[in-house]
Amino acid sequence: MSENRETPSTALSILGDMQLNRQACYRALLARDERHDGRFFTCVKTTRIYCRPICPARPPKFENCEFVLSAAAAQEAGFRPCLRCRPERSPSLWTSGGASTTVSHALRWIDDGALDEENVASLAERLGIGARQLRRLFQQHLGASPISVAQTRRVLLALQLIEQTDLSMVEVALASGFQSVRRFNETFQKLYDRPPAQLRRLRRSSDAPTSQLSLLLPYRKPYDWPSILNFFAARAIPGLEHVTEHAYSRTIEIDGAIGALQVRDSPEHSSLLAIIQFPQLKSLPQIISRVRRMFDLNADISAISTALAQDRVLAPLVEQRPGLRIPGAWDGFEIAVRAILGQQITVEAARKLASKLVVQLGAPLDDASLPLELTHRFPAAEDFRQAKIEKLGMPRARAAAITNLAARCHADPLLLESVGRMESAAEELGAFPGIGPWTAQYIAMRVLRESDAFLAADVALQRAMAIDGVRPTAKQLLAHAENWRPWRAYAVMHLWTSDSTNTKAKQDKEISHAVLA
Repeated sequence: MSENRETPSTALSILGDMQLNRQACYRALLARDERHDGRFFTCVKTTRIYCRPICPARPPKFENCEFVLSAAAAQEAGFRPCLRCRPERSPSLWTSGGASTTVSHALRWIDDGALDEENVASLAERLGIGARQLRRLFQQHLGASPISVAQTRRVLLALQLIEQTDLSMVEVALASGFQSVRRFNETFQKLYDRPPAQLRRLRRSSDAPTSQLSLLLPYRKPYDWPSILNFFAARAIPGLEHVTEHAYSRTIEIDGAIGALQVRDSPEHSSLLAIIQFPQLKSLPQIISRVRRMFDLNADISAISTALAQDRVLAPLVEQRPGLRIPGAWDGFEIAVRAILGQQITVEAARKLASKLVVQLGAPLDDASLPLELTHRFPAAEDFRQAKIEKLGMPRARAAAITNLAARCHADPLLLESVGRMESAAEELGAFPGIGPWTAQYIAMRVLRESDAFLAADVALQRAMAIDGVRPTAKQLLAHAENWRPWRAYAVMHLWTSDSTNTKAKQDKEISHAVLA
């Protein structure tokens, strides 16, 4: 993806060259149009409060409004979050297709807490650019500095924890990324002219165990929960994951600490409900960030659907599943291993092989507080040895590919996060032994969250795009898919979903790469 790629037009011309159209913003505000929730925020000059477009409060006069691209821009300008519309509940836009690739990657690391302990120069170095250029890109795309974005993330997460949990203020400060309780109190006193404890409304104490947190993670409607749940269910590894009719659960690990996660839909709140059980509160921002990526909660689904619906083949598929998302990854190394592990075998065979790997190489869990269905963690990179992997029953070359990947990820834990932009990501990943073009694009789609990843040689895609029984070649499919940029990965999901329900596809017994991982 190019640094200055264009975003498809959406209902109302809110953005033009990353500048807000004030008249269009005000019309969206008066209509309380939820399609624009998260695309801009309204700063009310008379109250010094900033709001979402759907705020239930009486609309301010046009001359009293300033419109900004992000909550961080509003707070940097001295406005405080509205306690009625709750900006912390707004679905995120800029980590999907709305910002440049560099800014999106930076936001991902900021969400993971990169600026809680590092500085802007360190973050810029990770991205391969200078600190000045990073600040310029943030001002261009978000209207705020990286530091302001990180500070806003802390404040909005703290507001969410104050409202939705029974955590003490000390625990809220730690969990939201503040370096000290004093700094936490000072920030809220400055914003609201009152200590944070006074922002907590009277609420009944939760009946959930104190070791659990339940948080609502907003998404843009529509959200096709059944499709993403079915995707994970078909690939769930027993002991590591557990999927029921309504929920997805798995073991999670960060910095050696082990916990559990359950996710279910909460359509009445336009959110997913994440129930988190983890021993380290300081890891909460990273857990939330990973869940949002795993369930593709940041997608600007209206823009994506509008763009893809222009194609005659995709239009009926988008109409059938307007909220289809791309399943992401809790852990990039895990998905990369599973992608190699499952090459050229059925989804059920791939799942059985992955299950054997987890049992033989992954450590069993001895924490009695975790759900009974969750018994193992996925093996760490240092646990992989070729001789052990070959015993699972796979070709030696495939075992060598997994061993090589594990060794490289052990030496560089950020390896799968540091590959370049879309133009070079596939080439970099394809240089790994055993990772061909398809697997590289698959990893780019699910691990790197590249919305424009595309798998032109995939059997299922070619089958779904057949005309009068004649399938396109990979070259022809690639040419047709130019019209789907920058959302080709979403087109892949629509075509896969369509193909999976095609009776003829099942009768053909062809093995599509779509069954992997």
